[in-house]
Amino acid sequence: MSMLGRIPRAAVLAIAGTLAIGVTGCAKENTGGTTDSGVPLIKAGALTTCTHLPYAPFQSKDPSGKVVGFDVALIDLVAAKLGVTQEIVDTPFEGIKSGSDLSSGKCDVAAAGMTITEERKKVLDFSDPYFDATQALAVNTGSQVKGLDQLTGKRLGVQGGTTGEDYIKKQVAEKKLDIEVVSYKDLAALQQALSTKQVEAAVNDLPVWNEYIKANPGKVAVAAGFDTGEQYGFAVKKGNAELLKTVNEAIAAARTDGTYDKIYATWIGEKPAA
Repeated sequence: MSMLGRIPRAAVLAIAGTLAIGVTGCAKENTGGTTDSGVPLIKAGALTTCTHLPYAPFQSKDPSGKVVGFDVALIDLVAAKLGVTQEIVDTPFEGIKSGSDLSSGKCDVAAAGMTITEERKKVLDFSDPYFDATQALAVNTGSQVKGLDQLTGKRLGVQGGTTGEDYIKKQVAEKKLDIEVVSYKDLAALQQALSTKQVEAAVNDLPVWNEYIKANPGKVAVAAGFDTGEQYGFAVKKGNAELLKTVNEAIAAARTDGTYDKIYATWIGEKPAA
């Protein structure tokens, strides 16, 4: 028989109650906090970033599993300005661009190679632009395709939920092109579809294809570019003015002191002339 068997039932209940109180008292839920500069965060001591992996060179995992990239390095500057560290949450892009991840408190900021659009501005507050983007048409090496007009009767891959998908669908509709547009859930699936010839060509942002070509030399080439005038922005929850101000200040300071150019050279390559 255990020792509890020799203790009166009332005493056992009292002990159990004391233990329960002790456990409850020790458990401390992290309900967020405010930095010394007055910026509220969902988790004390951390700037929580929502992104969608992989999207190299903006964000992807290195061989050790650490998330790195152009966006990551820039948001690290924001975290440093706040006196905290960056923590990254990998989440579907739909929840990021719809604003639901930010409004629900899943993260403080979104950094996902995301183009600023009027539609997205309705549900997100964007930072100042930090990157000028263009779309590109990628094909397997040896392909004779040089543009959309040479894809008649063919399958063209795009990443679902992106401005690249929107652009291509609009072009196909306006020009009445006989092209089957196939949407993939993420960049990895799109690149796999191209490499295995499930599609004749694929469209995504130019830096993304450049990074893929660098990692897979001789397999894929950029056949054409589309200057869509897009710019990337980081996003915060609607009305989060203090955090947005900090993000903009960090980007501006990085551009002024040369840090931005160094990060650009590391992850993107030679910075184009202004």
